[in-house]
Amino acid sequence: MNSAKKATERLIKKYPNRRLYDTQTSSYITLSDVKQLVLDNEEFTVVDAKTEEDLTRSILLQIILEEEANGTPMFSSSALSQIIRYYGHAMQGMMGSYIEKNIQAFIDIQNKLAETSKGFYEGKPFSQEMWTQFMNVQGPMMQGMMSNYIEQSKNLFMQMQEQMQNQTKNMFGSFPGNFPFPGMTDKDKK
Repeated sequence: MNSAKKATERLIKKYPNRRLYDTQTSSYITLSDVKQLVLDNEEFTVVDAKTEEDLTRSILLQIILEEEANGTPMFSSSALSQIIRYYGHAMQGMMGSYIEKNIQAFIDIQNKLAETSKGFYEGKPFSQEMWTQFMNVQGPMMQGMMSNYIEQSKNLFMQMQEQMQNQTKNMFGSFPGNFPFPGMTDKDKK
């Protein structure tokens, strides 16, 4: 992180009593206040007041946990189970990158839709209510578009995984003797 960004970034300290202190406003804040910073696109870092360990991810995960517990969850139990299964897996880093790129693609689509539809709402930015109205009308089209995107993304991921398996077989297939891989035959070694 460069020093210019660090200087403009809001610093929040977490104390042992689990209270959060916003150094910019010199006041204690709640998790809801931190959520509002996220919604307002404010740059911030949360650190342990004693050790100065970066706790930002932990606080963001706490906000997600609260959001998932209240209202309509974004993640199904199946999706969460799949994510957990990738921790410690050889593909963990790739999976994180894959999820991040898919979220960015979704944001890009949303921004493009907002930009395209500015004329419909006299150039005003989309509010939560406007998005609700828009999605009620455009929902089926969006679902089809996202389904196509997800299918393409799934195919790309499968191709990447197949390429990695082939590269691994080629790399280890040149070793002398039997180098056992599940499902690997003599034909695969060549």
